[in-house]
Amino acid sequence: MEIDAAREVRTTCPYCGVGCGVLAKVAPDGQVSVRGDPDHPANFGRLCSKGSALAETIGLDGRLLHPEIHGRRTGWNEALDIVASTFSRTIAEHGPDAVAFYVSGQLLTEDYYLANKLMKGFIGSANIDTNSRLCMASSVAGHRRAFGSDTVPGTYEDLERADLIVLVGSNLAWCHPVLYQRIAAAREKRPEMKIVLVDPRRTMTSDIADMHLAIAPDGDVALFTGLLAWLGQHNALDRAYITEHTTGFGQALFAASALDLTSVATATGLSEDELARFYSLFAATAKTVTVYSQGVNQSSSGTDKVNAIINCHLATGRIGKPGTGPFSVTGQPNAMGGREVGGMANMLAAHMEIENPEHRDRVQRFWNAPDIAQKPGLKAVEMFQAVADGRIKALWIMATNPVDSMPDADAVEAAIKACPFVVVSDVLASTDTVHHAHVRLPAAAWGEKDGTVTNSERRISRQRSFLAAPGEARPDWWIIAEVARRMGLAEAFGHETPAEIFGEHAALSGFENDGARDFDIGAYASVDDETYAALEPFQWPAPSQGTPLWPAGHLLKGRDQLLSRLSSISKVATGEPASKLPIPLPEGEMSGRTEGGDQARHSQQANSTTEQQPARFFANGHFYTPDRKARFIAIRATTETRTAADFPLILNTGRIRDHWHTMTRTGKSPRLSQHIAEPFVEIHPVDAQHHGIGDADIVRISSPRGDVLVRALITSRQRQGSVFAPMHWTDQFAAKGRLDALTAPLIDPVSGQPALKHVAARIEKFAAKAFGFAVMRRRPEAIAADYWAVARCRGGWRVELAFADDDADWTAFAGSLFEAPSAEMLAYHDRDAGQHRIAAFDGEHLTGALFVARGPVAVSRGWAAEQLEEVHASQRERFRIVAGRAGAERPDAGATVCSCFNVGANQIVAAVMAGCTTVEAIGGALKAGTNCGSCRSEIRALIQAGRVQAAE
Repeated sequence: MEIDAAREVRTTCPYCGVGCGVLAKVAPDGQVSVRGDPDHPANFGRLCSKGSALAETIGLDGRLLHPEIHGRRTGWNEALDIVASTFSRTIAEHGPDAVAFYVSGQLLTEDYYLANKLMKGFIGSANIDTNSRLCMASSVAGHRRAFGSDTVPGTYEDLERADLIVLVGSNLAWCHPVLYQRIAAAREKRPEMKIVLVDPRRTMTSDIADMHLAIAPDGDVALFTGLLAWLGQHNALDRAYITEHTTGFGQALFAASALDLTSVATATGLSEDELARFYSLFAATAKTVTVYSQGVNQSSSGTDKVNAIINCHLATGRIGKPGTGPFSVTGQPNAMGGREVGGMANMLAAHMEIENPEHRDRVQRFWNAPDIAQKPGLKAVEMFQAVADGRIKALWIMATNPVDSMPDADAVEAAIKACPFVVVSDVLASTDTVHHAHVRLPAAAWGEKDGTVTNSERRISRQRSFLAAPGEARPDWWIIAEVARRMGLAEAFGHETPAEIFGEHAALSGFENDGARDFDIGAYASVDDETYAALEPFQWPAPSQGTPLWPAGHLLKGRDQLLSRLSSISKVATGEPASKLPIPLPEGEMSGRTEGGDQARHSQQANSTTEQQPARFFANGHFYTPDRKARFIAIRATTETRTAADFPLILNTGRIRDHWHTMTRTGKSPRLSQHIAEPFVEIHPVDAQHHGIGDADIVRISSPRGDVLVRALITSRQRQGSVFAPMHWTDQFAAKGRLDALTAPLIDPVSGQPALKHVAARIEKFAAKAFGFAVMRRRPEAIAADYWAVARCRGGWRVELAFADDDADWTAFAGSLFEAPSAEMLAYHDRDAGQHRIAAFDGEHLTGALFVARGPVAVSRGWAAEQLEEVHASQRERFRIVAGRAGAERPDAGATVCSCFNVGANQIVAAVMAGCTTVEAIGGALKAGTNCGSCRSEIRALIQAGRVQAAE
């Protein structure tokens, strides 16, 4: 793509569910830079460390650029023909339930919509599920049980207006940093705001908490059921609200009353004093928001946890009002969009119910579909079990990596290997899942794709392309539509642009709705390419306000006539005068802030003349149940012991700050790979001592299903009796780091979401006789070590190593690692001490350096990696590398704390000793913590440690 002048494109971040606006600037030479969009109402210019590093992740290295069949490059026609013919033949021979799609919360809404339409409306099966099943399925189930619909009631603004925020199973500081910073900023303005963290670990989010409840794993049901009982006992109920707007309260309170404070303390591992203080604070604070995430959802009792939380909000009438409500924050950029289009096996499109015959009839008529799915399909865990036992014979995986992210991952990999026909659409040529595909389809990546996503507060935003798709990569919606056409479905899948798909999706949401369903964006049914291109972020609902909507066929045929009749609606996204806009600024947006761009300003001017659509649901006490009343769910807290003598510890899995999912994107960024560069396990000091494990040892974590090798991190932040390890590392980045090979396919009976945070495990020290660390210009093809973990760094790669034996020829090993046979080698060997240091040079440039020791290697990682970009003309400079030490004139920066500005721990400590005693002072001196803010809690911990050291 030739560019005459720099241009800046408004798009949306592809990471978590916060949905931050991004401004991507493309320079005339093609270089891309990113910054936060100051006008986007989700982030107002903030980006986290991952979003800030997006420009480092768009390179073409490792991309899948051409279709392949059995590893052979081919053209699109042959690849699409074989996919369509094989799926058609399989359906004809074995029925529609013999095929399945496994899709992703990273698809755009338009991709998701067509995939769901093809499977449920035209193949006639509901065997389409998504990796969002692993993320927020229990929230969906809890919402539907309580509200009659999958409705997130509140908005991000509620986090800033609340007087009490209860964070449950959410490390917001690392997993949703922009929301964390919005809360922190609100707290600075209103110091009286209280924050309670409910989490087994003392995560970085605890830095902002007034109270940390280090709850026992899966103790949340007991905690909130006990809270409901407490509210009843202490006359802290909104009885008028309960009577007028809810049903089932008596049964729910009776079930909760089985728990007294002592039994709640036993079930949660908390003291009665802690419980009483928390319960009293909740009861006394009218404006309370309960934010929850994977610690609630990823549980075999996840749906009950969600409803236990919702019960407490219904009992106090704290829902639908500013600064109140239960709030599920999602982990993927378009998990919400997938829910809207029905991209889960137990849902229909547009929040309709697959079990409801009227809903099935409505969707079938709208799509003019021959045979709509009559029953729910197989959810994710069940789906791969069906692949394993042969019920599913053709599988299409889109934009996800189940070999690494599904529970019982080794069994999932074996199932995919054995499946007769596997198609994978992906952006990368090499992932642990792509390896097993019979057909590989090159998909467009972020920056090349065009469509919409929905964030955790129901805000729909545009992802816009600013790069040309490389090679033969194509958007996912195009690939799906082309396969459908080849299956004889050209009329139903004749879409030419994502705008057409979005318009059809919007029309279906409003079709025969009239307020009966929560999801309604019918006002956008007539969007054309021009208005779609200019579409501003907006929250749903956005109904058409009486404008007639037609079945989808009319959106593709006679489209000009349709646009003419609905021309007033198409003004929504253009920023024309507000008097023509059917959707004004929703009630509840940020006070004093515009919604974003001219549309917001015009909408604000129009508020006095146009009826407002509320940004919050349920303000009027009306829900989407048949009687329009919310339902209390009677829940009895139960405890389950999963540990045993052989597996005495509880393994909790999760995410870290600078990586995401299976690192297919973040693993490309040198900046993001420096904060934590290898898989690890957090162990409480008492547990570490009991198992004979020291800091930085290599540890084997085992479960009944497998084992992994990771680095030990001993910390009192971890709850005794439990260990924590992140799920990001795959066979692409580590020798044996696929953590979900340890997790069981145990699911919540209502939602089907797997329990990934309560796994029986054991730990033992791996008896390494030698440890190593290396930096090199080229990524090694093979690494002959028992433990290795590879990560990007500026100028090349870095590798952590450990060996069961120490009798290797280390010079030869270095040569194979560096893959530079003609390089000039410089080596130091002390065999008695087990010390070996080897550096290889190509002219004045370092090709690679290897450091070996009998214990964890003490060389500065950051300094060693920097040498790959330095010129080493003198022998003295080369010997300095072999010595593994920078000169006095170049002090070691230490482990990376601030990824945005590459600031290390030693630099921060030095600044503290020089008198910088606040996070703000550190920011002024070093810039650390002044961009995304994700590292501020770590900076604060270093400041505190420095104060303690000074006092001593």
